[in-house]
Amino acid sequence: MKTILNVIWLVLCGFWMFLGYLVAGVLLCVTIIGIPFGLASFRIGRYALWPFGHAAVERRDAGAPSCVGNVLWLVLAGWWLALGHIVTGLLLCVTIIGIPLGVANFKLIPVSLLPLGREIVRTDQPFTARY
Repeated sequence: MKTILNVIWLVLCGFWMFLGYLVAGVLLCVTIIGIPFGLASFRIGRYALWPFGHAAVERRDAGAPSCVGNVLWLVLAGWWLALGHIVTGLLLCVTIIGIPLGVANFKLIPVSLLPLGREIVRTDQPFTARY
């Protein structure tokens, strides 16, 4: 089932959201200071490309630097990417078939706002994250 949902997701909104994360990552990697943010953008972009079968979990070893980084991320790129998830989620919820995809889009909003200090794991192995 998750394969079918991922393919439908890819066609309807996953590719476009991935491109948004890719553009944000490239723009953030222009400076040396922005490289960690760019890498986080690429990681979350891959998750936005194939979200079904994966989950974002908090890393226990993430400390104050990830909190400060999340504030900077929110200002630099997080707001715009979250807005993209809101718009595509609302558009997907127009049809009955698109409602599960819209809900999945809304679940990606917290990850797009605060990606640092999170790790993407497969849902069949939820406890493989490093603690």
